[in-house]
Amino acid sequence: MRVIAYVDGFNLYHGLKEKGGRYYYWLNIQNLIMRYLIEGQTLIETKYFTSIVKNPPDKHNRQKTYIEALQTLNDFKIYTGFFLEDEVVCSHCGHTHITYHEKKTDVNIAIELLSDAIDKKMDVALLITADSDLVPAIEKAQKYNPDIKILVLFPPSRTSKALSKVVDHFEWISRNRLAKSQFPETITKTGGYILKKPDEWKSRFNN
Repeated sequence: MRVIAYVDGFNLYHGLKEKGGRYYYWLNIQNLIMRYLIEGQTLIETKYFTSIVKNPPDKHNRQKTYIEALQTLNDFKIYTGFFLEDEVVCSHCGHTHITYHEKKTDVNIAIELLSDAIDKKMDVALLITADSDLVPAIEKAQKYNPDIKILVLFPPSRTSKALSKVVDHFEWISRNRLAKSQFPETITKTGGYILKKPDEWKSRFNN
């Protein structure tokens, strides 16, 4: 059975942050997914959806390093959205601050899931997310291709009753499997360049 995985990067990130902190950020997502496959299933592609953090610069650099690590994996595609900047005024003190909202990730996942289902590229769709906005896309995928099975892995500290009702199976990602699915501390890219796990991610404390 052919499996395609769809990973909501920031949904996963925030779940990790709430549960175990940066200790788990250096995650080999394909390795993690493989630990949830059953006999007869083969992971043929992983699709990772995220947006690029611009500020602060240190977080941008850590994300850049991680994305480069993910790009060393085979059959791994990265899809990027963007952050929408909003100015928020406090109703109590009048102070103004900037907040950011990630855009386009759920749309990108929905498009890829639907197109793959219609083209019958997979037998199993495995989603890592707890975003209930994906329910309509899942229902459409099942309508266009009734033979596919849809599985959801909820990130730590994340859940969605709406998602759990429309998929064939769901469970939470375990801390034990996260710990066993980390990249080595150094990764050598093609050409010899060495990527190093950020020092800030070598602790269990959040950041």
